[in-house]
Order: sequence, then structure tokens, then C-alpha cells
Amino acid sequence: MDAATARLTVSPACLSLAEELREVGPADELRVGERLRREGHDGSLVAAAMTLAGLRREARARLGEQADALVLHRAGLEQATRAVVAGLHAERFAEAGCARVADLTCGLGLDARAIAARGIAVTAFEADEATALLARRNLAPWPESRVLHGDSLEGLAALADDAVDGVFADPARRSARGRHHDPADYSPRLDAVLELRGSVRALGVKVGPGIPHAAIPADMEAQWVSVDGDVVEAGLWAGDASRGAGHSALVISDGDAHELAGPTDRGEAGPLDAHLLEPDGAVIRAGLVGELAARIGAHLVDPTIAYLTAAHVEATPFARAYRVIETLPLDVKRLAAALRARDVGAVDIKKRGVDLTPEQLRPRLKLKGTRRETLVLTRVAGRHTALIVEPV
Repeated sequence: MDAATARLTVSPACLSLAEELREVGPADELRVGERLRREGHDGSLVAAAMTLAGLRREARARLGEQADALVLHRAGLEQATRAVVAGLHAERFAEAGCARVADLTCGLGLDARAIAARGIAVTAFEADEATALLARRNLAPWPESRVLHGDSLEGLAALADDAVDGVFADPARRSARGRHHDPADYSPRLDAVLELRGSVRALGVKVGPGIPHAAIPADMEAQWVSVDGDVVEAGLWAGDASRGAGHSALVISDGDAHELAGPTDRGEAGPLDAHLLEPDGAVIRAGLVGELAARIGAHLVDPTIAYLTAAHVEATPFARAYRVIETLPLDVKRLAAALRARDVGAVDIKKRGVDLTPEQLRPRLKLKGTRRETLVLTRVAGRHTALIVEPV
């Protein structure tokens, strides 16, 4: 989105029309758009309002009730922090007792809004002019907060008299060349942001969940977060925003949050038992598979694979549990015969540690039965293995 389109999007006329279009679905957009133009509405205004209304509908699942009060663009929505996670970010700054937080990379301002809603003033920076215009509108309900267009690190250095005691950053990890996994390619650079932890009361940095553990300073808390099974971020926390150096996993499911912390240890491997457990991705990324195994009385099926096994299982938010029905070598003919004997016509395939993909395997199985089963392709004690399992 360019700056001119952003100005149109935040105009009273566009906001009013977008509200009228709130429940107009994709199937009706063409008809409704033509009607609005016949009624004398400018075509550019109609297009902007249609786009905004559609993005708001799409954003409801991710951003909650606030979605219908926001101005958005596609790229910003795709990168926006989920509402539940932004609330947890804000909670840390509130617990730290911060009075004003600088958001160095505010985007559409979703994290800044969550912080401001906790009674904390926010000075937010955004390098893109159009995005800054939208963020300014999104932060309008909090007059003590503001959005500045420009370089955040330079701008922060000029705020010496503004009593900033907290800093939050979500460095850009994408460019025209694609997604960046190396923290040195973040914008602003991760090391430059982390250097600020000695100058403010609280520092929080949202990074990609694939960040190498070696890139995380030992004196910071690193927390990997998953929402309904998807690992959405890792958060690095320092100062009063930290709850203790080390790694943790925060698993959010159906609105409930569960935290696992401990030493990063893969644990021991042993023979396959009656149950297979698939740790949540946040647990795996945090390096806490061994800690989870110790807590639930399980062990790895293979030293190199993040599947656990146990004789008995109890419900845990940190892993999905399956009962092992049958164990077979990973041989397509034997596997197909076993599935046909069980009248299986469809399979949900999980894989870890094997090269064979579900797309390659399904047509080779030639299944025609009536039942649906879950199939796990992995290594067990160093051998490629297929497990027929059922959810507990």
C-alpha cells in the first residue's frame, strides 16, 4: 500500500463505508461495488472500503473483537501479532512497572495498542510511511501514545528526555529476497536491539521461532509460543520483563495458556512402548523435549527424533498422545497390505526423520477401504518405521 491509499483508507468517508460493508462477503462484493458506484461513490473509495472490510473480516479470528475498529493492509495483517499473544507481551511491561514503552517496529500497531490498553504510554516507530499512517489511526484511542515515521534506533536515541523505560521490537524478517532466518539480516539488526537491554528497565524482542539457540544471550529469557498447534514466535526478554534466564515454551490452546520451563536436554532414548507422544512445536523449538519426558515418565523413540513413548499417558497440553496399534518396517508393500487388512481407505500421515513424503506415499498405497487411520513415519531405534496409531 502506498501513502496515498493509506490516507484514503483512514479518511472518514472510507471508514464509514467500510462499516456499511462489514458483512458483505466475497460472493457479493462485485454486485455491491457496482451498486455503490452507480449511487455516485468514487471508484477508488469503494475499492479501498471493500478491501478494508474484507481484511477486517479475515482478521477477526486472529485479532479478535478489535478487528472491526482497525485499519489494515494485507502485508501488515499477515505479520501482525495475534491478539492473545500481544496481550501477553503487554502484561510483561505492565508487571515491570513501565511508564512509557518504545515500540521500535510497530507495523500496524497491534502490540502498541495492547501495551497502551494497559495504561502505558507508547512511542512507536515505523519505517514505512503508509504503514505509519495506519498505525497512527489504530493508536488514536490513546492520546498519550504516538507513532513516528522514521528510523527507530535513531529516533530512540533522540528520546532522551522522553523517559522511555521499556523497549519492544519485532524486527523485520522479510525482504524482497524472502524470509530471513539469520538474526544478522533482521531489520533492525538483532544485536543492535539486544544492546539496549542495559539501558532500559524492560526489553522484549519478538523473533522467528527458528532462531538459533546460539544467537540468544545467556542472560535473557527465551520463550517459544504456540497458538492452537502453530508455533508463532519466540520472545526474548530482559530486565524486569524477564521471568528468569533460560528457555520456556508457552502453549496456548482454546484460550488457555500453559508454560513449561527447564533445562534444554533431549533426554534418553529407549524401546517403543504402548503410546507415542508428539510434543508441541514450542516444546521442540525450546529444546525442552527431555524436560517434558522427565515430567510425564516418557523417553525418546530415537536419540535424533522428537517423538516420545510411554507405557501409560495422562493428558498434557504439551503433547498429543496416540495409542500404537501396529508397528511395521517402512516398506510400502507391507504397509499397504497391513492397511488393506484393516479396511483402511484414507490415512492422516505424520512424518519425522524420513525422506518419504505423504504426497509420495499415498498413491502408492492404493487404499480402497472404509476406515480412516493415522500413520506415523519415523525412525525408531535407528530404523525407518511405520506406526499405525490412534489418538488417545
